[in-house]
Amino acid sequence: MSQIDTQSLMLQMRSLAAQAGTMPVDNAANIDPSAQDKVTGFADLLAKSVESVSAEQHKAGGLKTAFEKGDADVDLSEVMLQVQKASLSFQAMTQVRNKLVEAYKTVINMPL
Repeated sequence: MSQIDTQSLMLQMRSLAAQAGTMPVDNAANIDPSAQDKVTGFADLLAKSVESVSAEQHKAGGLKTAFEKGDADVDLSEVMLQVQKASLSFQAMTQVRNKLVEAYKTVINMPL
């Protein structure tokens, strides 16, 4: 299994979010205030999703460490299940990020 670089992933997502948030002042004045709430809501949803994936990975790491130490209350099947859940959630988050980057590039390259 390859090493996961979540810090780099977070920096890329924040950079893209910052770029997506910048627009000319002329257009910013014409935006509906409820649309601004939706943008904030999406950013919050994205941040919560990343935190959730991080929590899954930390939980899997904790279970692996406990199993390696020989704790009696940690079962191998539980460890393997949590590791798979963490892996799948990270892969899903990566795919969402890839789709967002692709959509952002498409919008940026659209002719005016």
